[in-house]
Parts: sequence; structure tokens; C-alpha cells
Amino acid sequence: MRTIKLTVAYDGTDFVGWQRQERGRSIQGLIEAALSEIDGAPVTLHGAGRTDAGVHALAQVASARIAASIGDAQLVRALNAHLPDAIRVTAASTEPDDFHARFDAIAKAYEYRIWNGRTLPPFIRLYAWHIPEPLDVEAMREGARAIVGEHDFAAFRGAGGVNHTTVRTIASAGWRVDGAALTFAVAGSGFLRYMVRSLAGTLVEIGRGARPASDMAGLLRSRDRTAVGRTAPPRGLFLVRVDYR
Repeated sequence: MRTIKLTVAYDGTDFVGWQRQERGRSIQGLIEAALSEIDGAPVTLHGAGRTDAGVHALAQVASARIAASIGDAQLVRALNAHLPDAIRVTAASTEPDDFHARFDAIAKAYEYRIWNGRTLPPFIRLYAWHIPEPLDVEAMREGARAIVGEHDFAAFRGAGGVNHTTVRTIASAGWRVDGAALTFAVAGSGFLRYMVRSLAGTLVEIGRGARPASDMAGLLRSRDRTAVGRTAPPRGLFLVRVDYR
């Protein structure tokens, strides 16, 4: 038996999310089925995090234990031959036996993408939140700066999240602008369920002038989910990186 580490990219549009569920197609379930076919026995896959339905990933990380002697490069090709085009294994490596994709992760990075133009190009309609009215990006940047550091993000946790603590450390948060394309880039030690989408939705309210940027500090202190902005749609969210020691 050996432990393998997989890096996976996927378009989450047509899936129930990363996590295996009783009904619907999940990314975890499909990769487990492919691994089991290759290994000749049931295989359990552990992801670095659980993306929700409609959320995408550029570099999700997962680990599993397999007995097959297939080489790492050959495993990538074999898995992709079994998987739908919306899921691609981009890399595989053999790791120490105690490696675990979730428990060994030390940081993650996400991007939330917005199209801030009058007309949404049809080719990105599944990968960005369309906001046609003007946004005050400088105010949104000011709001994003308030979340950097260690804070209690209870106000930005979605329903159904189960965590021992809602305190997280954000290493960086800001907005990139490329014409009508706005990207909220945030990296930190970990994230609560819906946290990035709740932050993005609240920052958009700031950009629309519905609340001042100075509200962000007070929302963090409040721990009140009802006080923050709407949760942004899943289609704009991408898991872009998972870091390990």
C-alpha cells in the first residue's frame, strides 16, 4: 500500500459539490470510483476541503491509499481516462504514509470572480457573478483590508457549518481589476463554510454604496450572521491553491 497525493481541477457546475452524497454526482465520488476501478478494491479519497455545488477548483488536493503498483504519471492518465471532461487530475505523487490532504494543509487560497459590465459574455456565465451597475472598487479594497489578520468570522459562516472554532487567520485579501473583470483574492489558514462567498457578498454591498467600508470591522465583532450581506452565488468561486509544509 502507498499514499498518493492528487491535484485536481474541476468545473463544479454540474456536480453536487466535492463531497460524496447519497444523491447526485460528486467530484469525490467519481474519483473514488475511478481509483477503485484501477486498484481493484474500494478506495477512500480525502480532500483538502469541501467545495459546494457549483464551486470550481483550479488545484484541489486529495489523498488516498492504494495498492496498485502503477506509476504516478500513468495514474494521472488512467484516472483522466475514467473521469468526465469536467474533472481533470493534473498531478499525482507518492507521499509518506502519514500524509493527509486535509490535516496536513496549512493554508488555502480562493478567488471570487465578478463581471462588472453591462453585458455578461456568454462564455463566462458559469464562472462569474454578473453585476452590471458600477462598483466602488476602492471602497471594496478598504473593506477587504479589514479582514486581514486573526479574527472571529462567525458572522460570515453559513448555516450547516460545524467547526470547533470560528477564528481564522487571513494572510492577504484584496481586489484585482482587469477591465470589467473583478477578482477578490483571499488566502488564509482556513475558511468556514460559505465564508468567502459571504465576504464577497458583503464587499459588493460596500461597492454598491449600501454600507460603508468601515462596517467590516463591526461585522467581525458582531458575530451576527443576519447583519452581513447576501452570500454571493457559487459560480464565481474558485479554490486556487492548497499549501503544505
